[in-house]
Amino acid sequence: MNNIREIKDYQIVILGLLIALGAIISTFVLAHGIVSYQKLQNQTLSVTGSASQEINSDLAVWKAFYEVRSKDLKSGYAKINADKKVLNDFLIANGMQQNDIQFSPVSSFPVYKKLGNGYDSNEIDGYRLSQNVQVSSKNVDAVDKMSQQTVQLVDKNVEVTSNNIEYYVSNLDELKIKMLAAATKDAKERAKSMVQSTGGHIGSMNSAKMGVFQIVAKDSTDVSDYGIYNTSARYKKINAVVNATFTIK
Repeated sequence: MNNIREIKDYQIVILGLLIALGAIISTFVLAHGIVSYQKLQNQTLSVTGSASQEINSDLAVWKAFYEVRSKDLKSGYAKINADKKVLNDFLIANGMQQNDIQFSPVSSFPVYKKLGNGYDSNEIDGYRLSQNVQVSSKNVDAVDKMSQQTVQLVDKNVEVTSNNIEYYVSNLDELKIKMLAAATKDAKERAKSMVQSTGGHIGSMNSAKMGVFQIVAKDSTDVSDYGIYNTSARYKKINAVVNATFTIK
């Protein structure tokens, strides 16, 4: 009889130990789950989003300069003023508006006679006068066509040295805002894709930082850490990058 009672007491002790052990394990699992949940709530994810768009330049800038050489300043100024009128008439005849044309002040430099050893002497042999001209127009086609006709000025005894046309985008600030918004949206979509595979969800955006903003030729693959603004290509592509950080919930 005593043996039976001892067995029952032993079983009660074992049962108590199992219950206590189960409570400990349950508490540990629950605590671990809470900690894991809290860690998940405090996690953030940093992603990079990008966006690109092809654009056509709507502003063309043509720059050139012309010069004359003369024995004296009086005749030199008379010649360069005459050349200015010829050039201005040429630009107007080729579709440029007077408000789009800007002439710089005339620059003049003395030209000294050469000594036998090739060095300049102190005796003035004449003068060289030059003037810059710039055309800024939204009539890009007309500027392109005009720049190809400048050879006609040679026949009019005007020595013009023309630079390559520079092409710009006049509404660049508006495009920046649009492209950065698109890059931010792309960053969020990338973050969603990454987190959904683990069963999580994207929360609010903690921060966003603009990355490199590039304006390159349409088919270019050029990249620079400092950004690029290509002005030699009429047809361009804008690339915007945003680095964003999201909370995970």
